[in-house]
Amino acid sequence: MSLLPVEETLARLLADAEPLAAERLPVAQAGGRVLAQPVEAYHTQPPFDASAMDGYAIRADDVIITPTQLKVIGESAAGRRFAGPVAAGEAVRIFTGAPVPAGADTVLIQENTERLADGSIRVLQAVAKGRNIRRAGLDFGKGDMLLEPGRILDPAALSLAAAANNAVLHVVRRPKVAIIATGDELVAPGETPGPDQIISSNNLGIAEIIRIHGGEALDLGIVDDRIEHIETAIGAAINRGADILVTSGGASVGDHDLVHAALIRRGMALDFWKIAMRPGKPLMFGRLQGLRVLGLPGNPVSSLVCGHLFLAPLVSALAGRPYRPDIRTARLGADMPANDQRRDHIRAEIHPNDQGELVATPLPLQDSSMLSALARANGLIIREPHAEPARAGELCQVFMLR
Repeated sequence: MSLLPVEETLARLLADAEPLAAERLPVAQAGGRVLAQPVEAYHTQPPFDASAMDGYAIRADDVIITPTQLKVIGESAAGRRFAGPVAAGEAVRIFTGAPVPAGADTVLIQENTERLADGSIRVLQAVAKGRNIRRAGLDFGKGDMLLEPGRILDPAALSLAAAANNAVLHVVRRPKVAIIATGDELVAPGETPGPDQIISSNNLGIAEIIRIHGGEALDLGIVDDRIEHIETAIGAAINRGADILVTSGGASVGDHDLVHAALIRRGMALDFWKIAMRPGKPLMFGRLQGLRVLGLPGNPVSSLVCGHLFLAPLVSALAGRPYRPDIRTARLGADMPANDQRRDHIRAEIHPNDQGELVATPLPLQDSSMLSALARANGLIIREPHAEPARAGELCQVFMLR
């Protein structure tokens, strides 16, 4: 089987990846989700003419000539309005957000007044009619369409939906992504590994990629290298309603790489296996009973790089979220050799120089087992297949990780 180019790999992964069906959520639980239906205003905001300042509700005609004196007849506070009208020569003490009484057409800020011993006020400065009043409907009116489908409910959007009296919102269901880590050599963090074992970590990094891009990670734990146990774990992913199954390790060609065989036995239709990329050649994708199956390499760096490049856009598409890889232009910080037939993603430290240009300096060791190097890198230098040697200072493309 020939190696599949990266662009075609991504195209096949996303060919029919549409946002999942909608679900209803209380507005208090909908933060970060994607709207599946528009959000309508169920009332007018503000629902009345409201004061924008602390001061006095007055008639502007009464303060054309200053100083002048006004009689204070009451108080209007937020949630507790003054019930009567304001007549000529009168004022109502008012606070920010409070309803403006009938008859008043202006709010005079308290700094421009003096309170007198008899409770009246002396107005020190004239004010234009209509000042410091937020008119009813200034923000939105009942029946207005406020948010369109596809909008992520960020803090402002969520607050707007709530302010418009939406108690429940229709949002795209978060894709459920089951994760299976395979290998007799793996133990969970906190356990004591045997002499031939290592700590399982790929599942945690992959789960964080899923979370960041709007999915729900279902960690099914570590499965040993027995094909019947792997099949059982695959069945658990199906039973829990997973939309995607991600496997880590066991998808290559070794005698103990049993994931591929277990999936085929369960009935998976293989789409592709092995891609023209480094790190991450043994990437697998197929379909099983409506479940998308993505087999990631077992090497930690390969697993996470493939997660960033392929799993992130797939989860985003199912979650209804826009996905825009952060690809920028930089200058090489070191010479690069010619590349072979695989697209290379070289871990690099990428920082601006004195001229404000990004400089991408490859890390000295690129072994696909080295998580310390990946954590140190904040981006990947992209080297296309069969790229010619490049010198330091030449332009290159970089995929930013953070």
